[in-house]
Amino acid sequence: MCGIAGLFLKNGRLENELGSLLATMTSSLCERGPDSAGFALYTTGAADGVKLTVTTGASADLERVGAELGRAIQAAVKANVRYTHATFAIPADKADQARAWLTENTPDVSIVSEGRRLEIYKEVGYPTEVGKKFDLNSIGGTHAIAHTRMATESAVTTNGAHPFSTGRDQCLVHNGSLSNHASLRRELRKDGIRIETANDTEVAAGYISRELRRGRSLGDALESSLSDLDGFFTFVVGTENGFGVLRDPIACKPAVMAETDDYVGFASEYRSLTCLPGIAQARLFEPKPATPYFWESRQ
Repeated sequence: MCGIAGLFLKNGRLENELGSLLATMTSSLCERGPDSAGFALYTTGAADGVKLTVTTGASADLERVGAELGRAIQAAVKANVRYTHATFAIPADKADQARAWLTENTPDVSIVSEGRRLEIYKEVGYPTEVGKKFDLNSIGGTHAIAHTRMATESAVTTNGAHPFSTGRDQCLVHNGSLSNHASLRRELRKDGIRIETANDTEVAAGYISRELRRGRSLGDALESSLSDLDGFFTFVVGTENGFGVLRDPIACKPAVMAETDDYVGFASEYRSLTCLPGIAQARLFEPKPATPYFWESRQ
């Protein structure tokens, strides 16, 4: 079944509340997906740096891994540990070297995302508790998406949880199921897209990443997915400056949106939106089938 929530802030005065609002929105969706939860947040970024978000088994000390990574790539690495994850802030020109070193030298560490602004935190467990363990309330930013998972396609693991990121500052969450993910996974890998799991949602994320690499806008990438992806789905997509929503032509998965001068909110159920400021005055609507919706900031 799964639950999705998303929030795109238009008013900068709300940015300090992004994480706390997202955590409250997600808590309303726990019974839709009690297996695991994940959160993607677009936070403050450095013009000349990127952040690698990583996760690990219990045996790895992420502070130590960050220090060893810095020595290996001969650069300052700032590690910020949250529960089972950490973000490593590194110079942008060292990103590929850092990825290669982590892959070769830290088998217990998985790279969850890479981006100037994107941070992803996801873990197995009841969504409300997962949010608390990552201390979401302390995270600010401009936009974010979240997911509560009821597993159907693959195992309940940290890496199998949503969101999935397959490109720099790009991520996606999904409620539904894709029938052509196996063939599309092979195609995307040939095109150089990293696909690490058996989850069909990662394939959808990879498809969007490929289309954006080809120079398409987020709206055009969502539009083309309607003909290239088979199945039923509701997607919420994040890019460095954008936020998009798409439902398949049948639109069998629930979705509701709220828009004010201050924000755009999305959720699988209306009750997830009731915590948003000014919700009583918001324009409420159900996204139309096969119709891309997207918003972009000027940052």
